[in-house]
Amino acid sequence: MNATLVAVVLSLFSAVAYAAAAVAQERLASRNSDAGMLRLLATGSWWWTVVLNASAALLHVVALKYGPLTVVQPLGALTLVAAVPMGARVAGRRVSTSEWRGTALTLLGLSALLVTASGPQPDQVLTVSQALAVAGATSALIGLLARRGAKPGLRHASASGVASGVASALTQTVTVAATDRSGPLLSMQVVGVALLVAVFAAGGLLLSQTAYRGGLGAPLAVVTLANPVAAAAIGLALLGERLQGGAAGILLALAGAALASWGVVQLTRVTPAVALPNEYGDHDHPVAAVLALEPESASVEPALMPRQPGRRSEPGHLTAL
Repeated sequence: MNATLVAVVLSLFSAVAYAAAAVAQERLASRNSDAGMLRLLATGSWWWTVVLNASAALLHVVALKYGPLTVVQPLGALTLVAAVPMGARVAGRRVSTSEWRGTALTLLGLSALLVTASGPQPDQVLTVSQALAVAGATSALIGLLARRGAKPGLRHASASGVASGVASALTQTVTVAATDRSGPLLSMQVVGVALLVAVFAAGGLLLSQTAYRGGLGAPLAVVTLANPVAAAAIGLALLGERLQGGAAGILLALAGAALASWGVVQLTRVTPAVALPNEYGDHDHPVAAVLALEPESASVEPALMPRQPGRRSEPGHLTAL
């Protein structure tokens, strides 16, 4: 089977698993709004979401073994696409026209990207000096974005997306190097880069927490878009990845990226109409996948007051579990 096709299939299953875990976490949090973290740890349902998240992460890592960063990372947006029908299902409502539009734009844009970004199974890895240079430049950029000032949510969301994208790019180096039989399994390159992966993954998780304090939509879109941009930049600049089709391919890739980005923005801005009382069950936010690569980092605050006929309720803000 073609390596790129394997990466696409694995990324698809990873996105579905992330979305399912996020929707389940959100519903669990809404039902146990007064429960603390220790009480959630004693809940079997919560541990099932941990299993889903771990499975999704493993599928993502394996996908990075078979596909270039320019293919695997943009497919993280499929988590949002998968979360739409799942969230609508558990909320007992229909998918809105705006959600269908955002889904169609995202899928169309990702399809264009796949046509131009498809390539052979990755075999190049970052050297230790290149990994350190990437880590240094990324740390400086994150420090600049995380400084105090206006609109910290969007800046922290950008920093979170960059950190997560760089972590995925470094993960690909670890995966390819560790499975290369010509060298030792636990070489300095593998161990050193793995430590950098842990640092940036944790940093992206912490930054995501502060990014969502002021709301969901715009920061979520920024995180989802900054992640593949950072990873693809490393792939194109340092790992020899190339877009297919020359100048026409580049234009098609840019058009696809623009369509997918607009679709993501549409999905994160949707506030679905709330059904009349007794028509459906509990209120749930439709786009529960808070981060494409770290959905386990978010939940929902206590449920809103009971709805009144004719009124529309607003989605709750997201906080750490």
